[in-house]
Amino acid sequence: MAKADRSRREIPIVLVCLGALLCGNILFYLYVDSLYQRSHQQEHFHHMCPHGHFKMGAMKNCSPWLQCDAVRKEVRKLKGIGQGAVKQVFLSEWKGHKVALSKLTGHDFQEDFLHGLEMIKALQSKYVVTLVGFCVEDNTVVTEYQPLGSLMNLNAVLNLVKYQSLNTWHNRFRLAMEYVAIVNFLHSSPMGTRVMCDSNDLGKTLSQYLLTSDFHLVANDLDALPLVDRNANLLIKCGHRELLGEFVAPEQLWPHAKEMPFTDTLMPAYDEKTDTWKIPSVVDFLLGQVEGSDVVRFHLFDIHRECKKKNSVERPSVQTVLNVYKTVYATLIKENTTPGTRDML
Repeated sequence: MAKADRSRREIPIVLVCLGALLCGNILFYLYVDSLYQRSHQQEHFHHMCPHGHFKMGAMKNCSPWLQCDAVRKEVRKLKGIGQGAVKQVFLSEWKGHKVALSKLTGHDFQEDFLHGLEMIKALQSKYVVTLVGFCVEDNTVVTEYQPLGSLMNLNAVLNLVKYQSLNTWHNRFRLAMEYVAIVNFLHSSPMGTRVMCDSNDLGKTLSQYLLTSDFHLVANDLDALPLVDRNANLLIKCGHRELLGEFVAPEQLWPHAKEMPFTDTLMPAYDEKTDTWKIPSVVDFLLGQVEGSDVVRFHLFDIHRECKKKNSVERPSVQTVLNVYKTVYATLIKENTTPGTRDML
């Protein structure tokens, strides 16, 4: 009977211990998620200004967007730093601040250029490059300059002595989460469900994002953000030419390649799930080959397999992908503090 009494007393103790462990895990996940959110909120609040105003660098107060007169007189070009089909970009200076001045290269692309300006104006947030000013008459747009350049430069930047300490799976995975968060923002934006169409290959996709000086991501090139509106039965097509390759989603490929040449009018339209398809390829680049990146890939295998479903209806939303990323990040942070975790995998 003494043994039975002792056993009965031990069972509640075990249950209490299990309950405490479960509560501890829940609190840990909430704590990690709060850290992730807090770091983004601090950055967001630092640059938060009323619509039509901006703040950058060491500016303490918000300033109204520069209009034509100010852009012409106060923004001084320093040198050209890039050129694409739509615009040429100049490193410039405004009252001691480095800015990027974008100028339309040809009137054939004026509609795209003005669409990009309207998107940047409407979507100002922590997810989008800071708008400093614009002049529609001159086809110019001024944004905050980010010296690290586009996301294409990530590996080169992390190879610099100054940034080598940041070349860890933690930081690379955080950048991957920010990339997915930006795409999710575009899919649920104040301007409706917007699709990142300038993403027909990996290099083009990476060039749409800037790496900020404090190692965060912002969307920069918003010239091709068509609207998906299911209520109005409105789908999209990314351009009027045939798309090729494995990077683009299956539904973006010409379905009658064996029967007839590509014809834009017969090409079926599609929705935002094309962005979901591309996430694994972009994130694979962002994770790189640093220690621990293979463990991250192992944990993301299932959700990435879902992203690559040929039937777009079966793919998860980007919000679902982001939720999984946050859970995996919290899990890995916890496991990273436990000796032997890597060997267990």
